Amino acid sequence: MSELGSIPKMPIVPRRDVLGPLHESLFRTLWIAAVISYTGTWMQNVGAAWLMTSLTMSPLMVGLVQAAGSIAVFLVVLPAGAIADVVDRRKLLLFTQTWMVLAAAGLGVLTLAGKMTPTLLLLFALLMGVGAVLNDPAWQAITPETVSRQNFTAGVALNSAGFNVARAIGPALGGLVIAAAGSGIAFLLNAVSFFGVIYFLYQWKRQPGRTTLRATHMTEAMFDGLRHMRGSSEVKSVLVRSAVFSISASALPALLPLLAHPFGSQGYGLLLGFFGLGALLGAALMPFVRRTLSTDVLVSVATVVFAFTTYAGGRWHSFPVLSVTMFVAGVAWIQVLASLNVSAQTMCPGHMRARAISMYLLVLQGGLAGGAALWGEIAEKVGMERSLLYAALGLLMGILAAAWFKLRPSEMRANTVGMD
Repeated sequence: MSELGSIPKMPIVPRRDVLGPLHESLFRTLWIAAVISYTGTWMQNVGAAWLMTSLTMSPLMVGLVQAAGSIAVFLVVLPAGAIADVVDRRKLLLFTQTWMVLAAAGLGVLTLAGKMTPTLLLLFALLMGVGAVLNDPAWQAITPETVSRQNFTAGVALNSAGFNVARAIGPALGGLVIAAAGSGIAFLLNAVSFFGVIYFLYQWKRQPGRTTLRATHMTEAMFDGLRHMRGSSEVKSVLVRSAVFSISASALPALLPLLAHPFGSQGYGLLLGFFGLGALLGAALMPFVRRTLSTDVLVSVATVVFAFTTYAGGRWHSFPVLSVTMFVAGVAWIQVLASLNVSAQTMCPGHMRARAISMYLLVLQGGLAGGAALWGEIAEKVGMERSLLYAALGLLMGILAAAWFKLRPSEMRANTVGMD
């Protein structure tokens, strides 16, 4: 019997430090598989952008490759949350992971065969985006089922850190693969990267628990969720705080390629790597910081730090100083997003968790996408330095929202979210 198949229920592990979740075999196996999958996704992102530049020099088409995932968020994230609350999340994840394998493999085969066109590349980018968006609410909703109660917060932070590990190494690996073998091979490697997660899901003996949801129609389930969240002050607080942070915080990552341009593609990759390393440190610090600071205070302090790095990014042009700036930015970034993520996962009853997460993802990713376009347009008119200054001021002003929209992650729900 495999390690996964031999686990009848989640073990209770007394450790509560940052690595506590990795001492639980269920969480550890999924985390490793997820990091590999995330790395493949970042390799594909680099490959798709590079391939489009070889197919056409149209800035619009190149930009649309990057925007395809965001378009998918607006199209399907709310129905995805409703679906994840109605059906078996394990089976849904098997479906979405298989969807992305087929899309990545098809993209790779057509690219290697020389059949790829700009329009076809955009179609596949959209297909990958739809698969990822259908996957995300269910993926985040199973976190409380894969980690013990006392390690829940650290588990959320480690999931975010894992994504940033992949963001640090995926683009660099993708660049090496593309230089050596072409974008088609990078796409096929991404397809292979999903199999670890698929194997985990296939072996996982998910506890059925209680199901309180009685909706049998996706639209009914979606509107039930919207009605509940509209009347919830906890939901409003998480969504407002996510919006005010994401819109202004998007400026630094959106303009980073231009800031890194004097240092070449390798410099850009290293700056992303420093950001990812900072996120790792931030995840490691979270359990210790949360013992002394409330969620509201932690998010506010981290936002101030991120505002400073956003301002500094437009002023300091030395590569070593910019590297340190990105490292500190990564520490602050993960503190804010992990705190918002924990709040999002506990702001609704367990049977509505995926729908709540889908709304959170819509606001967060929509804010990041819309903010990136906004700050890019502002930078075109007033320059990068002033654009980043305005973004930093926007972050500081956003802290005022804490006076009316306080984050209060429900400890009771955090401890019982696996019981849906």
